[in-house]
Amino acid sequence: MAKRIFTSQALTFGATAHGSQATSGQYMSLTGASATQITDILEVMFSGKATASTVAAIDLARQGTLGTGGASALAAPNSDGPAHFATAALAAPVVPAVAYVTNQVIPSNAATDAKLNLALNLFGGIVRWNASPTQQWTMVGNTAPGGGSVLWNNSSGGGSSGLGDAHIIYETY
Repeated sequence: MAKRIFTSQALTFGATAHGSQATSGQYMSLTGASATQITDILEVMFSGKATASTVAAIDLARQGTLGTGGASALAAPNSDGPAHFATAALAAPVVPAVAYVTNQVIPSNAATDAKLNLALNLFGGIVRWNASPTQQWTMVGNTAPGGGSVLWNNSSGGGSSGLGDAHIIYETY
């Protein structure tokens, strides 16, 4: 078990509808690395950096379709690393991504898939969701929809594009 922190900075979270392909470099996704892997998302924090009042309908949702072609390597200032410096490397690490080589992730539009509403004003707004014990967001495996999650700006929920920073704290078993 190892808590990790996936961070993005200065991403423009473009508004995309449920069931539509997210725009490369405008979302954060986590995908399991093996068929039996369990990953708990423990916290999501998002802070707006827009220069004017803009509403973002930030959602955490299951991936209806996973990204393809391999995740593009994270580049600074984005990062993913262990919360404890001496954490051993995982044999099958979760795949954090802000972009994929071929096709981007598609947030699920199924009415039966959970979606966590983290809407805020991007003009300096901050939202933090921290799971209470036994209330964590859980991913299982490495196939859609249960094995992948995406943090993105939902145009179906009235979101407008804007600049923001975010982090996701997660733990893999």
